[in-house]
Amino acid sequence: MNCESAKLFAILFLTRAGTPGILWMNVSISTIVRESLGLAKTSRVGLSFTNSRAVLSSFCVVATIWLGGVDGTTLGLPSIMARSYALRGAFGMRDGTGQVTGENRKPKNVQVAIRAKWSGTPLLLEAGAEDSFLQPELFDFDHIHFEFKYCESGCYSLWSSWNDCFKEFHVNLVQAAKEGKVKYVVRPVLPSGCEEKVGLCGAVGATDSLNLGGYGVELALKNMEYKAMDDSMIKKGVTLEDPRTEDLSQEVRGFIFSKILERKPELTSEIMAFRDYLLSSTISETLDVWELKDLGHQTAQRIIHASDPLQSMQEINQNFPTVVSSLSRMKLNDSIKDEIIANQRMIPPGKSLMALNGALINIEDIDLYLLLDMIHQELSLADQFSKLKIPDNVIRKLLSTVPPPESNMVRIDFRSTHVHYLNNLEEDAMYKRWRSNLNEILMPVFPGQLRYIRKNLFHAVYVLDPATSCGLEVIEMITSLYENSFPMRFGVILYSTNFIKKIEISGGDLPASATKDDSKVEEDISSLIIRLFFHIKENHGTRSAFRFLSHINTLRMDSADSADDALEMHHVEGAFVDTVLPTAKSPPQDLLLKLENEQTFKEHAQDSAMFVFKLGLDKMQCCLLMNGLVYDSNEETLMNAMNEELLRIQEQVYYGQISSHTDILDKFLSESGINRYNPQIIVDAKVKPRFISLASSILGGESVLKDVNYLHSPETIDDLKPVTHLLAVDITSKKGIKLLREGIRFLIGGSKSARLGVLFSASEDADSSILLFLKAFEITASTYSHKKKVLDFLDQLCSFYEHRFILASPITSEITQAFIDKICEFAEANGLTSKAYRSSLPEYSAGEVRKHLNEVAQFLYSQLGLESDTNAVITNGRVMFPIDESNFLSHDLNLLESVEFKHRIKHIWEIIEEVNWQDIDVDPDMLTSKFVSDIIMVVSSSMAMRDRNSESARFEILSAEYSAIILNSENATIHIDAVIDPLSPSGQKLSPLLRVLQKYAKPSMRIVLNPLSFLVDLPLKNYYRYVLPTMDDFSSTDYTVNGPKAFFANMPLSKTLTMNLDVPEPWLVEPVIAIHDLDNILLENLGDTRTLQAVFELEALVLTGHCSEKDHEPPRGLQLILGTKSSPHLVDTLVMANLGYWQMKVFPGVWYLQLAPGRSSELYVLKEDGDASQGKSLSKRITINDLRGKVIHLEVMKKKSKEQEQLLVSADDDNQSQETKGNQNSWNSNFLKWASCFIGGTEQSIKGKTLVDHVKGERHGKTINIFSIASGHLYERFLKIMILSVLKNTHRPVKFWFIKNYLSPQFKDMIPHMAQHYGFEYELITYKWPTWLHKQKEKQRIIWAYKILFLDVIFPLSLEKVVFVDADQIVRADMGELYDMDIKGRPLAYTPFCDNNKDMDGYRFWRQGFWKEHLRGKPYHISALYVVDLKKFRQTAAGDNLRVVYETLSKDPNSLANLDQDLPNYAQHAVPIYSLPQEWLWCESWCGNATKSKAKTIDLCNNPMTKEPKLQGARRIVSEWPDLDLEARRFTAKILGDEVEVLETPAYPNQPQTSKSDSSSEEDLESKSEL
Repeated sequence: MNCESAKLFAILFLTRAGTPGILWMNVSISTIVRESLGLAKTSRVGLSFTNSRAVLSSFCVVATIWLGGVDGTTLGLPSIMARSYALRGAFGMRDGTGQVTGENRKPKNVQVAIRAKWSGTPLLLEAGAEDSFLQPELFDFDHIHFEFKYCESGCYSLWSSWNDCFKEFHVNLVQAAKEGKVKYVVRPVLPSGCEEKVGLCGAVGATDSLNLGGYGVELALKNMEYKAMDDSMIKKGVTLEDPRTEDLSQEVRGFIFSKILERKPELTSEIMAFRDYLLSSTISETLDVWELKDLGHQTAQRIIHASDPLQSMQEINQNFPTVVSSLSRMKLNDSIKDEIIANQRMIPPGKSLMALNGALINIEDIDLYLLLDMIHQELSLADQFSKLKIPDNVIRKLLSTVPPPESNMVRIDFRSTHVHYLNNLEEDAMYKRWRSNLNEILMPVFPGQLRYIRKNLFHAVYVLDPATSCGLEVIEMITSLYENSFPMRFGVILYSTNFIKKIEISGGDLPASATKDDSKVEEDISSLIIRLFFHIKENHGTRSAFRFLSHINTLRMDSADSADDALEMHHVEGAFVDTVLPTAKSPPQDLLLKLENEQTFKEHAQDSAMFVFKLGLDKMQCCLLMNGLVYDSNEETLMNAMNEELLRIQEQVYYGQISSHTDILDKFLSESGINRYNPQIIVDAKVKPRFISLASSILGGESVLKDVNYLHSPETIDDLKPVTHLLAVDITSKKGIKLLREGIRFLIGGSKSARLGVLFSASEDADSSILLFLKAFEITASTYSHKKKVLDFLDQLCSFYEHRFILASPITSEITQAFIDKICEFAEANGLTSKAYRSSLPEYSAGEVRKHLNEVAQFLYSQLGLESDTNAVITNGRVMFPIDESNFLSHDLNLLESVEFKHRIKHIWEIIEEVNWQDIDVDPDMLTSKFVSDIIMVVSSSMAMRDRNSESARFEILSAEYSAIILNSENATIHIDAVIDPLSPSGQKLSPLLRVLQKYAKPSMRIVLNPLSFLVDLPLKNYYRYVLPTMDDFSSTDYTVNGPKAFFANMPLSKTLTMNLDVPEPWLVEPVIAIHDLDNILLENLGDTRTLQAVFELEALVLTGHCSEKDHEPPRGLQLILGTKSSPHLVDTLVMANLGYWQMKVFPGVWYLQLAPGRSSELYVLKEDGDASQGKSLSKRITINDLRGKVIHLEVMKKKSKEQEQLLVSADDDNQSQETKGNQNSWNSNFLKWASCFIGGTEQSIKGKTLVDHVKGERHGKTINIFSIASGHLYERFLKIMILSVLKNTHRPVKFWFIKNYLSPQFKDMIPHMAQHYGFEYELITYKWPTWLHKQKEKQRIIWAYKILFLDVIFPLSLEKVVFVDADQIVRADMGELYDMDIKGRPLAYTPFCDNNKDMDGYRFWRQGFWKEHLRGKPYHISALYVVDLKKFRQTAAGDNLRVVYETLSKDPNSLANLDQDLPNYAQHAVPIYSLPQEWLWCESWCGNATKSKAKTIDLCNNPMTKEPKLQGARRIVSEWPDLDLEARRFTAKILGDEVEVLETPAYPNQPQTSKSDSSSEEDLESKSEL
């Protein structure tokens, strides 16, 4: 790699997570933060930047190691709090230093940067503060030397600072770790002051902030219909020229300036000024219809014909308003248009797709860091496969292969005589009138309507114990459904739980007592019921047999003397008599006695139980097999399973794969049926199995896996084996021997595609019998594995060893010789010569065996974290720990082989099998079946580690002759297929990403352009830049890294622009330097300043997740808390019903997630690795160590005896509401205080301490919580006025809650001073828009959405009520009155729209059409002021309901025109609204002047009739507004040290008075003022 590539990849990979080789960057941490986190004063804090990927190996190696505090405390991972102001000078201070003069009309630029600096956060390690000998907690990124778990003199974890003497110390510790004397852990850190010692390369980012890349910036042309701009004086910034060289070869209004400059270089300044003028005057917001018609096709043509198509696409879609005029004048080539239209018959116009090596990428979520991870993943795999001698063309095939679809669809083949069907839809007389035409399944029906077709489409077979309440309830359910002609075939498989326990005890065989004909053996009640069922079925028919089971349940439920509805013998006897009596020829009691004594049908019952045991379904208790798919047994699950299966059947009927003559059950079970079910092997789609890569173990030098001697089924040793089972066996335990014997039996049963390797482990004090057994096993596997009866020999040897030595004391030399003799005897009996055993066993080296055991132990511990007493199965990299080794049978290995081969291995095996190894530089002696089997094992294990989409698309069906970009790269291991609409937001983002990939990763690309064929409006109304690191980020004079920035050159002067950021989903950013109003950018107001600048900070990352409860809806309202070990509650949130989604704000570090105290932890526990502790509260450890954030999947379960309790109350449950109100300690009040400094920044929650004593004394009573949102300088100006109007009308304490997403740095700097001066509290809050929720594209609509969509989760759980007040509202009454108002148990309270301004009747859309019908008499409310009872809002899941309605409506671009207002009004039938008295909100647009004098708040509503500017309307309508505005501006000027601007107030005729005279005169004055 050359120097330039190394530098660029360095900055690309700087903030990514990786494998070993961690560069720690030391930063300062405040004393306050240290104390809050429990950090010692002597501790240091560092940040992990991993850069050890293969691609960086030539760039920089940093190996600094640092010892923690003397008391044993160490190491925290810092936050992304970027509060360094070192770069302020570079970007401009408020005082406008650094200005230069220039012409006012000279084109202006915009520059944007996001920076990050790492400072103190939660600890990585919270150990040793109390006890310096406490072993610290280790993490995945720690480097554990040689991973020995055996330490002769104790285990230690050490860190050290880098100095001259440490090298020798380090070498000695490494050697001690090799010998197993210590566990040596290295966590590299860069302490403060050591930057020079590691070089400038290693110290990047250790002191100053870093500018990040990997985000987009948009400057959108803003709709200025209502002219909402501040008229305050424009602040001045600094001048900054475009750091990049502009491409002058691009045509501008018909001129190519590169050629003009070549001809007239002496006129360079004049020519460039002319170019600037043309650029600034070519902005188009609209085109005529005929110009728009072929704009997409013309764009595609310009891109395809360019010398660099990717660069052309980027320049067009990122500067579209400037270039659209020239595009519309291009002459169109019909071949391009025809091909695009032809392709759009197969893909929707405007649709964008992208696939990396065949796997689809979610374009909505793609960002630089995710794409780099995916690219690196593919390159790493290609490198591994190349080392395995796999040819390049085969590597490309392997990387592009996609697992077969529906790979998680596994059916249990239950076809046998043990299934007892109640009905048959195709043969029974009761279904004769039903139609038999299978095509009717495709006919549309009403939701919930059943299809009555005379065909066995659905086989619902229940596996149950008839003596359990669950089993009898299932019988009752299917009997009822059958009697009601439910269109489904029902059946049962019966078993006895007690008998299966006996089978387990006997090792999976029939118990000895079962084979004896002993009538005195006590029989359990289940077996009796099954035998009686068989008798009735044989003599009286199937329906009578099911009636017998139903009678048992009836008698059980009717019995008054049975405890807990327990089944008793007399219930069974009574049911038998009732069933048989109508047709009995002799007394049924005599027959019953005879059947009980003679044990009739005993073998049938035992065979049925054995069948269930072999299927593996006994652990499910009661379960449903829907055409072989496994479900729970309740009725709701039955209906869901039927509907899911219906879709699959409909699809196959539609494509002709199922006809009227098809036996559907046979078809499904023959295609995907298996003979064993194990929930550990067949996991739920939500649970990802654990995988490890075996590549390093095979490609490394000395490896345990290289020495494994594999066992094979008889006569298959020379066959290729795609499946490899590695058994990790604890040879000292009975469970370990059981697992080993099951593995041997698996091979004896015959497997043509699997081999078996054994990794033995034992404690260090293993006696000689164990070592002797291991040596004998090794000799057998290495010498006799080709022998036909070698497996029988090993089975006998294991059996003898188990019975003779497992529980025996250390053996003597005489017994050792007897053991050797026994081994030889077994060998001779199975056709193996005993010579090898007699010569090797007496003189074997115990030290060699122990050494091998240590090597295996090291491998298992480093790869799996396995302790010596653990058993495991590793199948081509998939790791499984049998929950109960005694029940893990050879059938489970068959199942594991079948599942893994079908889902992960088969397609890899087919590709590897095609390789002609003779043509490759491989030693001929190595070309054995073991060599190829090892390759398949390594490749499948490595590819299982890939985190990528399993979906693919057939890009090859799209034509690519005229309308595609084809970039071929020789021997490229990465191929990108894409379909892109170049005039779309996706195209804006993808074009720069594809350019940087094409430049540095050299992939092959096939990009089909897919623009919209018919346009009615401009597709893009914005400028866009995607910020990527480039070589310009590196200084040419020193080692400084400036970092990337977004630069917009030659922007239009007279257009109002608004800035938006397109950042990766986990990022929370905020502006920290922005002198100008980023919401209303008008560059002509900059004056002499050439460049408008803005700097944002990466404030924090978002931790998101999904919470589920098995077989239930997500536990909505479940409360979660997040913190450190010392401070467990720093952040809290709620689980939404929508996908069980939850979100928290975090910094890099180690966190612990758990259920919140109170109702949540009383009802639920976290399930950890499939288990849940009922006695203790579990927490989940989460490590945040990169910029990608984390998505966490949680599973919870109800505690015992709490299964029927509800977490939330229903909306109409008033009694429960009152009870909850009286016991609020169990709901919210027991929560710890909200930790403001962690949630919203260092200045997020400030309690204002007034400097005026009388103000301080006047504030008393219950705090009023007021919530508002503002964007842009004008609305921040309104917001200050609203704050003052609230404070001047109440004596109670007030706390304001502001959504910080859109607040300017000036406002956030000013608000603490305002809070202190006026005596109020405030808090800045935020919530990241969930990825699954349909996102708005316009900034204004996003702001509207934040007013209503996240009310249940954006506030701390301790807050119970809040009042929303629009920023442009003026309050004239005490808000405490509204805050205390009883809103009658409703979650929301709004003011209805006024109806007494008759001039606006034509605009009252809710009085007619859709809205009139939908509201059904309910009022339509205005959203400028509303009350939220957060307690009721959360309890009734109102937020979830609103989000569901929003998701449904928002996808229609014509709905929710006024999102924040339409949504609650539309949903008020589900989320009830209390209508506030009309006096609480008055606005001139809708209300008559007669009611203005009574108004308690005045809102500056937009007037759709006059479209009057906001400021003009404020001064005219509200008499006190100018005074409040002047006070707010004076205060702001005082804080900033500026002079107060004197704004001219227009004189309005007949300015309205505030005196409360009679309403008629008031109305007259107001009417005149309007004129």
